[in-house]
Amino acid sequence: MRKIDLIVIHCSATREGNSYTAHDLERDHRLRGFSGIGYHYYIRINGEIINTRPIEKMGAHAKGYNQHSIGICYEGGLDTYGKPKDTRTAPQKHSLQVVISELLARFAQCRVCGHRDLSPDLNGNGEIEEKEWVKVCPCFEVQRSR
Repeated sequence: MRKIDLIVIHCSATREGNSYTAHDLERDHRLRGFSGIGYHYYIRINGEIINTRPIEKMGAHAKGYNQHSIGICYEGGLDTYGKPKDTRTAPQKHSLQVVISELLARFAQCRVCGHRDLSPDLNGNGEIEEKEWVKVCPCFEVQRSR
């Protein structure tokens, strides 16, 4: 088993009200050259948790961090105009907490963060600030929601 010390939360960057199935996600990841879905878990709008990649297998979700991380993606993340927004439904929030809790029970030393929190600290102040984000994903503050 590979060493896991990071859980990274992502959004699918799907507009609010649009369905984006695991099949859609797989198609799009394959078009990007991946061997399948790069995340380990996908959480649908209705809260359904889909295991999309065995955690024993390295992910393809956060460049430079994949070797030692687990990726969780939720369906959504954009408003109807395509702007970043926390679109998580109550079932998604619950399912996300369930998955994170189960993973932390298994990998207690893990840090949980959003994909955006892995952006470089450009000004060197020890904090990844909004102006430094490479991506807005996952469209909510992971640390505050836990």
